[in-house]
Amino acid sequence: MEEKGLQKKYGLATAVAMVIGIVIGSGVFFKAEKILQATGGDLGQGILSWIIGGIIMVVCAYVFATLATRHEKVNGVVDYAEDMVGTKYGYFIGWFFAVIYFPTLTSVLAWVSARYFGVLMGWDIVGGETMTLAAFFLIAVFCMNTLSPKIAGKFQVSTTVIKLIPLFLMAVLGTIAGIHSGVLVENFSQAAVTTTSSQHPLFTAVVATSFAYEGWIIATSINSELKDAKKNLPKALTFGTLFIVLTYVLYYIGLAGTVENAVMMKNGEQGAKIAFMSVFSNIGGTVLFVFVVISCLGTLNGLMMGCVRGLYALAARNMGPNPATFKQVDTRTDMPVNACVMGLGLAALWLLYFYGANLVKVPWFGWFSFDSSELPIVTIYAMYIPIFVQMMRKETDLGSIRRYVMPFFAICCCLFMVVAAFYAHSKSMAGYLIIFAVIMICGVVFNRAGKH
Repeated sequence: MEEKGLQKKYGLATAVAMVIGIVIGSGVFFKAEKILQATGGDLGQGILSWIIGGIIMVVCAYVFATLATRHEKVNGVVDYAEDMVGTKYGYFIGWFFAVIYFPTLTSVLAWVSARYFGVLMGWDIVGGETMTLAAFFLIAVFCMNTLSPKIAGKFQVSTTVIKLIPLFLMAVLGTIAGIHSGVLVENFSQAAVTTTSSQHPLFTAVVATSFAYEGWIIATSINSELKDAKKNLPKALTFGTLFIVLTYVLYYIGLAGTVENAVMMKNGEQGAKIAFMSVFSNIGGTVLFVFVVISCLGTLNGLMMGCVRGLYALAARNMGPNPATFKQVDTRTDMPVNACVMGLGLAALWLLYFYGANLVKVPWFGWFSFDSSELPIVTIYAMYIPIFVQMMRKETDLGSIRRYVMPFFAICCCLFMVVAAFYAHSKSMAGYLIIFAVIMICGVVFNRAGKH
């Protein structure tokens, strides 16, 4: 092992695939049923929530794309926070990404991947088989990213192509079938039920889309490993996010043309499988559902690419716990192995938390149980706001649209997401904020200890 920087090993195709591949693959399947339940089967309101969530993603991605053309160091969003707000704020965001954001989402995706495989096998989605498989997926993808990052990059590109197959087929054939059978018109004309699972259906649905849309920012974690990053990263963010919004809306409409909303809501995790089988027959539907599992694994791989680099982004700045240890890069794999192992450990802990807080009948953590698939995402939107404010103040050589107009809209989008989260998760918000505060205080302590 030796202390050196990471090499430029990824091209534009990997960056675009990372944006599209991380975002598309799980949430569009995993959260579709929650959006239907939150809106009471109101298809129009569900589509509106996808559009609002997409606008928020595209606007924020555009602003970060602007920053990407001007700042390139070790880890995109941490670089931007450091340059715009200050070194301490950059450290706080880096610590949040390394300890909460990356590992929580990575752990959820390990379970989601196992969940859909379990649906194929007829397993209980919270049973021992599914949870064991989730742990296996977590370790297997970690090994691929740590021991052979180039293979992980190629896996990301290939799974991105594979995961688009079921989405586009459902978008096109599901819409055609729905128009022909009248199911699509029926689903648009009336809600499936008269009551919803939420007092604030639109806010709850938009927050649910945040998980489906999240992940694009993780592409900035390979900033220092991307060839011609100042040119390629903005292209990847802009093209990737616009493509994702269009794909999601078309898929959601196609899905509505397969079966009645009431059937989708009643069958939970089986809903997507029923939809595919109703259009493509039992055999064809099963094959395409296998593609859904592969697409989830592609998303897991992309998240792991960010998770294993979390502490390295801090250590490369001589910040965080024991920087000398976590910034070591293995000469054979060109990866920070110590940081990778810690990233896996944190993801494993958050997987255990997700199971105990969200999957068991009686939550283990009581008042401190929260949805770790959504609240960390909303938190990062709140943490973007100071970056956008300082961008408006500091980037004096930008035109008025890129300096003022787009950052202002991005701030409005972030505030909307925060307000929506308070309405959607009002019961668990206090417990989450306490856990968040404790972890961030630990970050301060570890940083001071690391300096000494």
